[in-house]
Amino acid sequence: MDSHDPVALAAVHAIRTGDTMSLANLLSAHPGLAAEQIHGTRTPLHVAADWPGYFPAGPATVRLLIAAGADPNADTGGNQPETPLHWAASSDDADVADALISGGADIETPGGSIGTPLDNAVGYGCWNVARLLVQRGARVGKLWHAAALGIMARVEELLATTPPPSPEDITEAFWQACHGGQRRTAERLLASGADLNGTPGYSDQAAAEVAAELDTQRENLISWLYERKQAIEASR
Repeated sequence: MDSHDPVALAAVHAIRTGDTMSLANLLSAHPGLAAEQIHGTRTPLHVAADWPGYFPAGPATVRLLIAAGADPNADTGGNQPETPLHWAASSDDADVADALISGGADIETPGGSIGTPLDNAVGYGCWNVARLLVQRGARVGKLWHAAALGIMARVEELLATTPPPSPEDITEAFWQACHGGQRRTAERLLASGADLNGTPGYSDQAAAEVAAELDTQRENLISWLYERKQAIEASR
């Protein structure tokens, strides 16, 4: 469906405003709408999970769409195909992510901007969804996952594998432990040979620098607060 189609525009608006009644009427009047791409490569579920997330009635919207035939595992195509769960992970919207998982979303789907939904969540510092994914059964298969989330038992298991992690892997895990504010894990990995000043290939910041930016985890909330403040001031 063309993204400028009136039905597509109405559906996007209903999803972003949390108008589930209007969305239900659209879904009833246009069978198949729930499964179509209505905004570029975005399906309605992608729209519900899109950045910055936290749209009103997000979980209810997800449940409504899945009940109407939306595929929670539909992806955007291209070189880095992402499902709605990838997007919920990247915006740290745990309520929407939980609704998607309950609706059948595959928590191990690869191919996102970083990899699996857990890769995305940890990589972007979206700790609410990262922990939810682990609670819902996501595999903590990488040392940097366990380090960022402070799962020490898993860190010890992965350090003890044969062959052992490379120095680069240990340094990356140390960096991620600092990214996630996990001091005990960082101490363990530094004692295991991590380079204090080393950087992973996807960042030019050292561990101390990324740790200093932990408050950016609240960027979504901070942006919303400023938007509300500006809206209130503009209405006066």
